Order: sequence, then structure tokens, then C-alpha cells
Amino acid sequence: MSLFLKKPLSHLLADAAESEKGLKRTLTAGSLVALGIGAIIGAGLFVRTAAAAAQNAGPSVVFGFIVAAIGCALAGLCYAELSSSIPIAGSAYTYSYATMGELIAWIIGWDLILEYAVGAATVGIAWSEYLNNLLVNVLHMKPIPYALSHSPFEHSVDGLQQGMINLPALFIVALLTLLLIRGTQESAVVNNIIVIIKVSIVILIIIIGWGFINPVNHAEYIPKPAVYKDHMGVAHNFGGLMGILGAAGVVFFAFIGFDAVSTAAQEAKNPKRDMPIGILGSLAICTVLYILFAHVLTGVATVEDFRTTGKEASVAFAIEKYMTGYGWLGQLVTVAILGGFSSVILVMLLGQSRVFYSMSRDGLLPKAFSEVHPKYKTPYKASWFILILVGLFAAFVPGDIVGDMTSIGTLFAFMLVCAAVIVLRKTDPDLKREFKTPWVPFVPILGIIVCGAMIYGLGWTNWLRLIVWLALGFIIYFGYSKKHSVLRRTGESVVPNDPNPKIVE
Repeated sequence: MSLFLKKPLSHLLADAAESEKGLKRTLTAGSLVALGIGAIIGAGLFVRTAAAAAQNAGPSVVFGFIVAAIGCALAGLCYAELSSSIPIAGSAYTYSYATMGELIAWIIGWDLILEYAVGAATVGIAWSEYLNNLLVNVLHMKPIPYALSHSPFEHSVDGLQQGMINLPALFIVALLTLLLIRGTQESAVVNNIIVIIKVSIVILIIIIGWGFINPVNHAEYIPKPAVYKDHMGVAHNFGGLMGILGAAGVVFFAFIGFDAVSTAAQEAKNPKRDMPIGILGSLAICTVLYILFAHVLTGVATVEDFRTTGKEASVAFAIEKYMTGYGWLGQLVTVAILGGFSSVILVMLLGQSRVFYSMSRDGLLPKAFSEVHPKYKTPYKASWFILILVGLFAAFVPGDIVGDMTSIGTLFAFMLVCAAVIVLRKTDPDLKREFKTPWVPFVPILGIIVCGAMIYGLGWTNWLRLIVWLALGFIIYFGYSKKHSVLRRTGESVVPNDPNPKIVE
């Protein structure tokens, strides 16, 4: 049987019609823009901006944000068409199963695991760094020992200390996993408060920090091409065009989450008009904030600060060291970011469990991952496994490595989503589309090219990690998933007689 066996669209659309009974089209373009801003602004901005400036681009990280935004906008238009045509849970995994077949769906599902699991680990590591910042600079306590808050592959700036395990990162991942297993929900009010705080902090840093920009730090806005070796001896293209492309791949992490807008297509009042406004509007607003934020941050602190003492907590460090009289802002940043990071980890862990649940119901992962808790009605076995997977990354792998792995995995998935639009236009031209990506195939092809360029800019070490991850995925697919696929065994897209228990989010 073909490796590219597809899920019947009729089954997916029947599921969509059934779910439509419980959904109301209440979201306006403004609501979607707000949703997008809340999903986009998160850990990436406060952590990856400094990392990209240190490793790749210096002040020209600003241009990296522009390239990343263009790639996201092109992919977002493709997401909008697919989400309005196939408005079913599962995101890119479901779209590809219906358009390009099971093997491609597996690749995207495996990539989504990389995005969510490694992404959650990245934020967990940043959470650990800001926790130490909170203990020292806000609560005036002793920090958690270096060995217990860093991976075994990291050394202190003076080279005298080596990490063993990142216990704070492991702790926050474990705590939030337990909350998800119990089915604890984030209330809309609390979530909105976190979003308002995050956006307000970004605006405060831009406005106040503008007066502390040192022109010397921007004297060479686009550094001359060079090679920078990080603390692990890994070489990065620094400066010039390759530096900007590398920075785009790194800060791309700051945009992950914008596809949350596309998943709301079924609840938009006028998807044809509101979806592009929601996606492009939220991306445009966040891109402007990101550009101004990066310009201010690289103007206030030096590249050497980001490479040495600043690290993951570079924003708070820059405020405390250079913005005299605004220590309270640094403390506010630290406290608010810890809360914001926690919500991001929670959402990523939830998304990961959803991917496991969908793939398990299709037979591509063990059945245990779609079993729900008898009391809490959550996929608890999947959550326990995810805790082990994410916990290992968070405890033992440096933050810059897992952050880049998240970016490259997501960029690859975006390329496949763009390709799915082209394929579906050819294979099912009569499918009802509430929103159509303009200028097909030009826009999807351009999306593939821009995302591919960012992958190229991330360098061979990250290509190798992606290849190894995909190779591991192929071993699992041909060793297990292909044999247990429900679609191959029954010809149906879902498990027969499956009660489809509700998962409490």
C-alpha cells in the first residue's frame, strides 16, 4: 500500500460539520489580531534576541526579525487557507494527512513534536535563568548553584564551574505537566492579564530604553562577515548577509505561535476577510515592536554583554547595568517574564499532548498516548511521556541548542504547509475554501524559499540535528507506525467506535 495514503476529506469535513454545532462564529478581525499578539509575544523575544545578536548579527538582528516576519506571513496565508478548508484539530499534521499522505503527515507530526517538546524545554531553560535573576536581584538571596542550574555542556564565564543538571527547568516542566494531567485550565482573565503585562513591558523598555542607547554600540549596524565560536566551540556565521539569515532563523522562535490565529478560522465571523487581517495584522504589530525592541536592546548593551554575563537573562541584565534609575523595571521584567514563560510552557505542553493524541488515534503512535484519565479526562500517559522527553532536554541540553532545534523543525513544517496548499489546489480544486491564499503558487513557493533560506542560515550543525531527528522518526515510522496505521488497516480516518472522549484543556 502506498506510503502516501491520504485521509478522506469527506471524513474530515464530516468531523468539521459535527464540531460546528458547538462553535459559534463570534471572532472579529480585531479579536483575531489580539489573539495573535497574545500568542506571538513570549519567551522568544526576551531570550532569542540577545542570542541572535551575540552569535549572528549584532545590531542587524533587526533585519533578521524582518526576514522572519516575511517568512511567517507567507506561511500564515497558507495556514489560513488550510484551516478554513479543513477546520479540524491537528493543525499541519491533519492538513498534510489529507493532502500529501501518511508519510508526509508523519514527518510533520514528528516535526511538531520537535517544535513543542524542544520549544517547551527552551522556555524552561530560560525560566531557570530568570529564576536565578529573581533570587539575586529582586529577593536578594543566593542563586541556585551553577552545577544545579545548567547543563553538563555549559561552563561559567570564568571557566571555573561546570553544569551538571538544570533542576529549575526540570521542576517547572514537571509542575506544569502535573497541572495539565489534572486538567487545570488557564482562565481567560488571567491569560489576558499576562498578555497585557508582556506587551506593556515591551513598550516600556522601548520608550525608556531609547534614551539610554549608546551610539557606539550601533556604529557598525551590520557587522563585517566573520566567524564566531560560542562557549561550546560551535562556529556561527557572524555579520553580513549570512549573519542576518542566521539571526532570522534564531529569532524565528519569537514568532512561533502565530498559527494560533489560523486555528480559529472556524470561529471567525467572516473568515475570508478576517483571517488575513488577523494573521497579517498581528504579525505586523509584533514585528514593529520586535524591531524597536531589538534596536533598543542592542543599543543599550554591547554584543559582548550578550555573549558573557547577560546570556538568557540579557534583558534584565541590560536594564540593571546601563539604565540607571530604572532598577524597578529590571525587577518587573524578571517577575513578569517568569509568569509569561510559565504560560508559554503550559501551552506548548498542551499542544504536544494534542499532537500525541491525534497521532495515537491514527495508530501512528502507541494506543496508550490517546488513553484519557478516568477522572480528569486528559491524555495522562502521553503527558507522562512528554514530561520525560521535555525534562531530558531541559535538564541536560543548553538553551541555545534547543532553541535553534525548535526553529529549524518549525521552519521545515512551514515549508510543508506551503507545499500542501499547492497540492490541494491541484488534487481538490472544487473544495470549498472560506479563505484563499493569494497568488498561488507564487506565495507558497516564496514561503518555501524564505523559510528555506532561514534554515540555511542556521548552519550545518542544526541541519545535522534535523537530519538525525528525521532519521529517528523514519525508524519509528517504518518499524512501528506503518504497521499499526488505522487508515491502512481499516480504510477509515479514525478508530472505529471511538467515543472520542473530550480532553479538558
